[in-house]
Amino acid sequence: MPTNDTMKVAVLAEPGHFRLEEKPKPEPGPNQVLLELEGCGVCASNIPPFEGREWFDYPFEPGQPGHEGWGVVEAVGESVTDFEPGDRVAALTYNAYATYDLADASACVKLPEELDGVPFPGEPLGCAMNIFRRSDIEEGQTVAIIGVGFLGSLMCALASDAGARVIAISRREISRDFGERFGAWKTIPMEDHQGIIDEVEKLTEGDLCDRVIECVGKQWPLDLAAELTRVRGRLVIAGYHQDGARQVDMQMWNWRGLDVVNAHERDQKMYVQGMRDAVDAVQNGRLDPTPLFTHEFALDEMNEALQAAKERPDGFMKALINTREVRNA
Repeated sequence: MPTNDTMKVAVLAEPGHFRLEEKPKPEPGPNQVLLELEGCGVCASNIPPFEGREWFDYPFEPGQPGHEGWGVVEAVGESVTDFEPGDRVAALTYNAYATYDLADASACVKLPEELDGVPFPGEPLGCAMNIFRRSDIEEGQTVAIIGVGFLGSLMCALASDAGARVIAISRREISRDFGERFGAWKTIPMEDHQGIIDEVEKLTEGDLCDRVIECVGKQWPLDLAAELTRVRGRLVIAGYHQDGARQVDMQMWNWRGLDVVNAHERDQKMYVQGMRDAVDAVQNGRLDPTPLFTHEFALDEMNEALQAAKERPDGFMKALINTREVRNA
């Protein structure tokens, strides 16, 4: 067991293998806070490092690539005035597969008492809010969501709350069920390319969609997304495209005059603002992500967690790591 001066941390030692190690507990710098983590979400972007790619170096830094952490402030640096020990926060940290992690105070968002005990992976929830903002969805629009996993389900909820007619397109039946649960007007199996286009044309009387949000990160869904976007519509790329180059039908993009938005933020201030917006949305009932947290693993079950994220077994939507629990020590 760790002492008061040490912590448990998961290390991605090689492709397909995390190991649990004990490391010294870090001390916060002048503008940092030390978090005792409650949990960390498992992001789909973690799958390529887990599988292995030639451009990755192993072992990863302890706690990487966990970046969806939340927890309680244990200590603050000498220049920190906005947080104090005991505050519960969501934070942008990058070594969050651990019992503790450091975060810049500027990258933390306080969680209100109403959310006590509620899992809150702030980074992906903030991403959803930022993608929604950049999608510019308005009442009366028709919005197609391609890929209804965790992010796509949140987009269904936000778009339908804004008064849009949402068409949820996804491969798995459970994803389409969640699309309906989160407000989708219609659902379509993501099976036959032309069949999907024909169905959307029928639903929209040939107009296609004002907004299409691609949440898969693969070539075919990106192609489909463009074909479902109407003339002068907006194509929003929310999928994580990190497995190679993509090709686009620029002739069609030009002809239709599409607005194309790469909705991935890289500005920390925008990330944090998205997290604040997510806190507000959950607090006021616009968004309830908790049904999507379908699988939980202990810190020493990282390999099983990543395998589940990769294989997506029956009922799977998103996995959380309980960073306070070690089951097989």
